[in-house]
Amino acid sequence: MKFRPCIDIHNGNVKQIVGGSLSDKNNYAVDNFVSEYDGAYYGKLYKSYGLTGGHIIILNPVGSEFYNADLEQAYSALSAFEGGLQIGGGINDENAAQFLEKGASHVIVTSFVFKNGVVNFDNLVKSVGKSRLVLDLSCRKRDGKYYVVTDRWQKFTDIEMNSQTLEMFSEYCDEFLIHAVDTEGKAKGIEPQIAKIMGEYCTIPSTYAGGISSFEDLDNLKELGKGKIDFTIGSALDIFGGNMNFEKVAAYGK
Repeated sequence: MKFRPCIDIHNGNVKQIVGGSLSDKNNYAVDNFVSEYDGAYYGKLYKSYGLTGGHIIILNPVGSEFYNADLEQAYSALSAFEGGLQIGGGINDENAAQFLEKGASHVIVTSFVFKNGVVNFDNLVKSVGKSRLVLDLSCRKRDGKYYVVTDRWQKFTDIEMNSQTLEMFSEYCDEFLIHAVDTEGKAKGIEPQIAKIMGEYCTIPSTYAGGISSFEDLDNLKELGKGKIDFTIGSALDIFGGNMNFEKVAAYGK
């Protein structure tokens, strides 16, 4: 169980948002924190602590007026920590290679794989290959169950988060990234059911994100995830305006 740091980029800034608030319309999101520093600053910071396997997420869609500014931020972070960060947000078979060439260790895909609520296995296979692919299975609750959501967490698929789903997709990717979207950016505690599912059924490296706000939350995640689930923290970190000490979090899993 180790800390995987994040760099979320929206409207040309490194920031932390309330995850469920993100909308393509008018490039809208509820901001928790907008950083005065650029992507390179955080790339250098994470490199100095040896925090490999973190992720950059571009939150504006391709075609947004802010997308090029987002790319500049992302490229600067990748350059500052070459080979140490993953990247996601609008990744497909046409642009994946450029991010790997810019220094990403892996690309993270969601919407390219899930089309109209179902899995497009052709796209899954042809993206970049298993060894450099992270599959984002971020999910939200509906009718008492958790389902994978896509398009910056705005659209439900019919893919339920369960043992069969995790077993099937583990054959196609190197890692999972799973955001508990309903708690993302709210710093009000983890989603225990998701953590438990991950602890029971994830057989490849997997990272939990969503709601972590205290070291008690980390202890709960460690127990529910059976000590094998990595974690990321955003809004709750002091470097993003929160109360959790970055150095202590970085040391937690070591």
